[in-house]
Amino acid sequence: MIAVCAKWVDLHPEIDPLTGSVTTDDRRRGFSAADRAALEVGLRLAEERSTTVTLLSSASSGADAALRELAACGASRIVRIDTDADTTSANVGRELADAVLGACVGAELVLTGDHSLDRGSGSVPAFLAHHLGWSQALGLIEVGSGHPLDVVRRLDGGRREHLRVEGPAVLSVEGSVARLRRASMPQVLAARRIEIDVRHGDAVTPDLHVGPTSPVRPRARALPAPHGDRALSRIVELTGALVERTPPRRVEADGIGAAQEIVAQLRAWGYIE
Repeated sequence: MIAVCAKWVDLHPEIDPLTGSVTTDDRRRGFSAADRAALEVGLRLAEERSTTVTLLSSASSGADAALRELAACGASRIVRIDTDADTTSANVGRELADAVLGACVGAELVLTGDHSLDRGSGSVPAFLAHHLGWSQALGLIEVGSGHPLDVVRRLDGGRREHLRVEGPAVLSVEGSVARLRRASMPQVLAARRIEIDVRHGDAVTPDLHVGPTSPVRPRARALPAPHGDRALSRIVELTGALVERTPPRRVEADGIGAAQEIVAQLRAWGYIE
């Protein structure tokens, strides 16, 4: 079995430009492109592994119609955790983990979107993997096929990380990974008759203490004035244009050798006596 977690959010919230308050409306609610991509990836993997897909969501009863419409694309079961819309990401991750362990016995993978549209922290998949005790691969831009599963993860600076996923794992995907298939009319009509397994979440308020806050101001440093009678000489001293610098070099070494090279260079620069 493959579980797919989706979040029912306001796709076009209204934000007051003066107060910054956010106004939501259930008529504008739906599922993000990342959540829809997660469902498509889950359906593809389920077809390959000859298993079923269970759709899970932490939402109120107003999401039932939208969940049935989403499940019409191929999910065989819907599990909804009835919870408060203002619950924290930690609670959502714990409640989804309890639902996966209770309603999706034998699940191989859990697919989610990489972030939601209301808060966008992207922390729910990590909390979910933590409470499940499973491996995690977050922020995926490519998901292959086969077993074990080859995936590609986005890193900072335009870099990529290739991973091989084995065993139960939580995968979060970006919206560009896949485009959700369109459900046929018989599928849409059949999805209206799906019984939604409603489970009640047990929200836990974290015991947090927030102390006084203030803007971060770096500590001021007193620097000596540049020397020289001419403006050019003072500019050269300020910019360090004529200061001798160590040319870059490439060093190939193991961990101990690399640490020794770093210490030697810091000693040559005068940072270590």
